[in-house]
Amino acid sequence: MIRVTLFTKKDCSLCDQAKADLAELQAMVPHRLVEVDVETDRLLMERHGEKVPVVEVGAYTLRAPFSQTDLKVALLAAQQGRPAAAPLTGSARERAISMNRIAHGFSRHWLAVLNTIVFLYVALPFLAPVLMKAGAERPARWIYTAYSPVCHQLAFRSWFLFGEQPAYRRALAGTTLASYGDATGLSEGDLLAARQFIGNGRLGYKVAFCERDVAIYGGILLGGLAFALVRGRVKPLSIWVWFFVGVLPMAIDGGSQLISGTPLLPAGLGPRESTPLLRTMTGLLFGVLSVWLAYPYLEQSMSETRAAAAVNLARADAGPPTPAGPPA
Repeated sequence: MIRVTLFTKKDCSLCDQAKADLAELQAMVPHRLVEVDVETDRLLMERHGEKVPVVEVGAYTLRAPFSQTDLKVALLAAQQGRPAAAPLTGSARERAISMNRIAHGFSRHWLAVLNTIVFLYVALPFLAPVLMKAGAERPARWIYTAYSPVCHQLAFRSWFLFGEQPAYRRALAGTTLASYGDATGLSEGDLLAARQFIGNGRLGYKVAFCERDVAIYGGILLGGLAFALVRGRVKPLSIWVWFFVGVLPMAIDGGSQLISGTPLLPAGLGPRESTPLLRTMTGLLFGVLSVWLAYPYLEQSMSETRAAAAVNLARADAGPPTPAGPPA
């Protein structure tokens, strides 16, 4: 028995007529009717809202207006075409339904899930100094250790909580804050010591992410929250704008620090250390603009997944197809 999917919506006289025509054709061309209300999904509404009723049968699609004769021709053509694959039954069918439900649910709530993950990812580094302040050193060090593979954690490029200053910069950064070397008594050229220095009761305790990483992932979180307000109404950012405004400033700021004091430094230029403001601004730009570049594409992809899953679930709710009986 062939399957006919009828995309419909409420208060649609043409939809009612199509359904009545299909009922009359049931005796001639046995089929299983699956109705999908396009008003239950935004993408289905965009695709079919102004064209309902829409009938899909086999490889054929009819969009309003069409006649009963058009339906009859499409049904007969589908019946005489390539046989449909054997329908899933039993546990295989239940697994397929479960997977479609998961896909439908995730595609509806993907942004909330992603924003929650990013929030936790950027919040845990701030929990580390809170735990240190509370005397829970072991779980705090777990967090520092967990984030160490993804961040350099250099103390002179990190934020500090509960101390005399929010940051302790290298002297060559030229800020009015007490320098890292003066505050800690450690050499500003000893990167391993700067990585291992967590802080103390006087200076405070460093966040497990550097300033730029906090800004990048904080920007992704802020961008994700903002996108929730405009989803479906904003176009993806040009990749060239993303590169020149989001990537290049951060690359210049971070790259100039990286080569500072090395043989790669151009002649006439002295060592350079960025400031918390520059590190934060360039990281924030990169995070926010990355969301603007990627999330509209993710939204479109998730909308398509959600629409496909909604149709599959509607077909599943109609029950498995009944095998056609032997010809009379």
